[in-house]
Amino acid sequence: MRTLCASTLIGEFFVIGFAGLVAMQLNDLPAATVWTVSGIAMLLCVLLCGALTRPGGVQLGWALQIALIASGFVVPTMFFLGLVFAALWWASVHYGRKIDEAKARWAAMAETEAEAA
Repeated sequence: MRTLCASTLIGEFFVIGFAGLVAMQLNDLPAATVWTVSGIAMLLCVLLCGALTRPGGVQLGWALQIALIASGFVVPTMFFLGLVFAALWWASVHYGRKIDEAKARWAAMAETEAEAA
């Protein structure tokens, strides 16, 4: 799960950076405000890559997805991109867990076969 979720978060890192550039052009927000908010969100993406296996890591990822969708109030395209990344996040968590379960089953089967031999 960690690999799929981290890949999604790194993709979001870049999208947030580009959205920051767009926000500076579309709105009369100060550049310092745009880059403070964008920078915090980008840093959170990177930090979450390392915290995914810890308790609450996936839930923080969901909070980030909600914030990404809400950023559509500043950059309207982010409504769409936020929904796309929320779907990718769901798929990463859902299928990542299935992959982890399959790996655990295969490891248990290999261990059982090794003990039997």
